[in-house]
Amino acid sequence: MRLRYARLTTTGPVREINEDSLDFWEPDDPLEREKQGSIAVLADGVGGYDRGEVASRLAVDEVLRVFRGASPDLNPYAILRGAFSAASAKINETAQADRRGPMATTLVAALFRNQTVSVAHVGDSRAYHIRRQTIQRLTSDHIANALPVKLGLMLERQAMASPQRSQLTRSVGLEPFCQPDVTMQFLHHGDFVVHCTDGLHAYVLDEEIREIVVRHHPYDACRELVALAEKRGSDDNISLQIIAVRDWERVVHSSSPSRSATPNLAGLGEMAPGQVLDDRFELTDLIARSNMASIFKANDRQTGQSVAVKVPLMALESDVAGFERFKREEEIGTRLNHPAVLKVVKVDRPKSRPYLVMEFLDGETLAHLLGERRPLPEALAAQYASRICSALDYLHTNGITHRDLKPQNIMVCRDGSLRLFDFGIAGVKQARRLTFVGFSPTMGTPDYMAPEQVKGKRGDHRTDIYSLGAILYEMTTGSTPFAGESPYVVMNARVTGDPVAPRQLNANLTPVIEEIMLHALERDPARRYASAAEMKRDLDDYETVDQTNRHLHLRAPQVSRGPRQIWLIIGVIVAVQVVLFFIAMVFMRARH
Repeated sequence: MRLRYARLTTTGPVREINEDSLDFWEPDDPLEREKQGSIAVLADGVGGYDRGEVASRLAVDEVLRVFRGASPDLNPYAILRGAFSAASAKINETAQADRRGPMATTLVAALFRNQTVSVAHVGDSRAYHIRRQTIQRLTSDHIANALPVKLGLMLERQAMASPQRSQLTRSVGLEPFCQPDVTMQFLHHGDFVVHCTDGLHAYVLDEEIREIVVRHHPYDACRELVALAEKRGSDDNISLQIIAVRDWERVVHSSSPSRSATPNLAGLGEMAPGQVLDDRFELTDLIARSNMASIFKANDRQTGQSVAVKVPLMALESDVAGFERFKREEEIGTRLNHPAVLKVVKVDRPKSRPYLVMEFLDGETLAHLLGERRPLPEALAAQYASRICSALDYLHTNGITHRDLKPQNIMVCRDGSLRLFDFGIAGVKQARRLTFVGFSPTMGTPDYMAPEQVKGKRGDHRTDIYSLGAILYEMTTGSTPFAGESPYVVMNARVTGDPVAPRQLNANLTPVIEEIMLHALERDPARRYASAAEMKRDLDDYETVDQTNRHLHLRAPQVSRGPRQIWLIIGVIVAVQVVLFFIAMVFMRARH
């Protein structure tokens, strides 16, 4: 089993000291590696105690020391139990010796051996297992709110929005002994194991982690995930490790690594520049490569035009769910013909392998544009929104709902035109429903999700209108409609309240554009624009907009049910169970 390893750790946008530590080690000799395995470790020093950075480093070093010295005959469970106990004892001993107060850390370690991974953890640093369209947590947070969530008394988004989300019930170092939770997972080629601290997972959803990891090279995925957490206001250190199960040598990156060389795709059975698909599409350049597909610039020998060709990786072709999703993307794309929707080129002749041919676009995503220039001038933002409305009206008329509209899925071309793309979770009326294990078709992106999506509903065309309202809000104010210390807070806010009035953030905006945005961002779908065409009419002609002073009726988001109320509910449930138990005992005795 060969592993590719990438890591990234930063102090984050707020902290001055990085209290996280992480490392990876495996024997250099392939035979020794086969027997002993490989190990990845991550620790997050507990900030409520002294010298968290010392505690986390001690923990990582002790786990590596124990692993290196362990006999290959010992099972992973015994090795990890011993390593965690040694780490706890070392930290506790160090704190006792210098008498500067207790030290503690979270700790997660993954031991790879014999096509399996054994994961041990204490605290709220997490381990995930990713296999194509699914992501599974291998750890359960040791935090105060874990029990209410497990009992179904509190939604996870409420627990993660609570101030008590950082209160640990278990850590490494406060006591000389430590009892980790240990789990084991079988691995396949193409799987990923991800470790991360709460500086990341408190601000990025599990499904977002999966999507970014499977679509990017491991180091690029690290950078994307850290950037997303920083954008959402992470107030902690941010660290993560990505371990990919591969058939070629791993590449190790540090906190400031240089870009690794691109693997020889052709040598791995994948397409590469210089090859020709079906005697028609000559691949000239590799535009992007993820762990799902490669996208090439190609010359269409039949038309002489440049096109983009998306080729799924060999592993995806054998994945029924992933392959069905790829085919559906092609089926939807070939049905569409609109100047603001990415064009898919239909290939009539039988294909030698699955691939998707699209028009080649010269430009940048709206997300990239907003990263360099925000807010946009109102006139330009309204113009962009109008063009998006035109595309949405076309989609909705043809029975298609995008359901994941966001700046990352909108291309702004050099000639000034726009294109919508990525219909991976689009809804299609009267089409067969595809079921993906572990994949939620209601999931969008927290900053642009409609309230009904947060509630788990599939949504309809008005879901896209809400998302467009959120994009217009960001274009004109420079901020997304809702902010918070985590995506869970952001999602809860849009269910319970309204955004800040746009003109409070940008006084230069007209009352009309504010009315249009708030109309699109109504929590109740029935109160939004009835169609994208109706919204487009208002954007194109301010004089026709009926101003109802929506900004005067906005309600601030409500705080989630607090931990005290949750524990009160738990107490009542326990009390009822005790009473019922005694009643049953009395009844049984009476019968005898």
